[in-house]
Amino acid sequence: MARLVALDARGELATEHARAVAQAVGVSLRTVWNWVAVARREGRLSAQAPSRVGVSADLRARLAVWGGNVAAVHRELVAEAGAAGTPDAVPSLRTLQRAVRQDLSAGERAGLKGGEAARRGFDVYGKRPPTHRNACWEGDHKRIPVRVSLDGAAVCPWVTWFIDVASKVIVGVAITPHQPARDAVLAALRTGISLQEPYGPFGGLPGRVRVDRGKDFLSKAVSRALGAFAVPVDDLPAYKPYRKGTIEALNGAVEEMLLVSLPGYTRRARPAQAYRPDPVEDLLPYPDFVRVLLDWVAWWNTEHRPAGLTGCRTPAQAWEADPAPVEDVPEERLAFFALEDDGRIRKITTNGVSWRRRAYIADWMAGHVGTRVRLRYLPHFDGRIEVFSAEGWGRHLGSAYLAEAATPDQRRALSRVRESRARALKADLKAAEKLRRTRYTATTTAAVPGWRRTETASEAKAEIVRAQAVDLAARALPDLIPPREPPAGWARPRPRPGTTSSTPEQEPGSGSKE
Repeated sequence: MARLVALDARGELATEHARAVAQAVGVSLRTVWNWVAVARREGRLSAQAPSRVGVSADLRARLAVWGGNVAAVHRELVAEAGAAGTPDAVPSLRTLQRAVRQDLSAGERAGLKGGEAARRGFDVYGKRPPTHRNACWEGDHKRIPVRVSLDGAAVCPWVTWFIDVASKVIVGVAITPHQPARDAVLAALRTGISLQEPYGPFGGLPGRVRVDRGKDFLSKAVSRALGAFAVPVDDLPAYKPYRKGTIEALNGAVEEMLLVSLPGYTRRARPAQAYRPDPVEDLLPYPDFVRVLLDWVAWWNTEHRPAGLTGCRTPAQAWEADPAPVEDVPEERLAFFALEDDGRIRKITTNGVSWRRRAYIADWMAGHVGTRVRLRYLPHFDGRIEVFSAEGWGRHLGSAYLAEAATPDQRRALSRVRESRARALKADLKAAEKLRRTRYTATTTAAVPGWRRTETASEAKAEIVRAQAVDLAARALPDLIPPREPPAGWARPRPRPGTTSSTPEQEPGSGSKE
């Protein structure tokens, strides 16, 4: 239209120009001449947009309150307009729904209804460029939704593992029967870096390690252990799993391929009756579960063919076909990987080495009493420590073990005592919370609810008296003992003149003691 208007302004517009435009845009010749007439009359070069209702900031806020329910927002607007006496100011429901569809994207509508997780389902994510093996590892914790038997109790283990982004090889795995800490991260890293059996042949030093903002992955022990090998750690933003999609895909794959078929799986589809967990006797023992999971890791590396690898290859084949060199770490340097040092210097005594008020001994300590040493230990494990000389470069002297260790039966009995005390405390706290909370009756009308339990005046007075008595007894001094009467032979103070004394006067001839 701009070209036609320019030709018309110079007086050069002809029918052949209008016919060429009509054939190009697929309209009739009369339609083009109508456009030219509108441009001469109104100066417009495009069609006039029809007026419609837009989604304002107030309407977006109302949609967020009602979870994206346009009908509920329309009812609220109609009620407010009716109260203000302007019922015709609110557009129809269809008009409001059309405006929401036009002004808000599908992701925004899903976010108003289901939150950030639902909105992300409509986002577009790019892929990182392909890299070579050991260029980057990704690590994560995963709670295993499978109940296993450990010491007569049912627990849900956790797995900490690292995967190579380029080849999809699981390089390091560590399993704990409880929520892991930094020791599990260090153990998984050590199995990933080592190329010796039974951890090889996959491993070596990674170029970088990508993790989320878990405190275990970002602890000082992990940063020092990787920093000693000049391996940077990328701490990704929290609650953004798509930033480390390789390990997140592995977390979903292990559940779909293995965990769903194991006894004790907690997310299995069940009938509508009440859920009853499997008895402990029917669950997998913890060692058997660890063996099953490690066998699946070996199957993933050597037999499974992930879709992300070109050529329909297994992770092991992709690892072997990659020409990138693998930087190996000598085993003697990994022997003390991830050990912490508290910085104190101790001496070997006849009782061994004292650490955390416990004695550690070893056969090599014979003849070394009085030697100044430093200790290194694995986080959250106090069964064994490593002893180094405090002189020079800190020569490794040997390992030391806890002198007095409880038997398995004693540990189980102690665990039962602790659990019973925890249950008793939980029951007491629940009872206290029940007494502290005031319960009201359900209401069906706009009225003040009444108390669910009606108390009499005598019951309330008796409870108040009991509470005051307990409070006074708690504030009393339990060690306050009234003084006894002094012996009869002791001298008593004489009263002042003009005052009377309640004590009898001293008998003549009685001695006094000072």
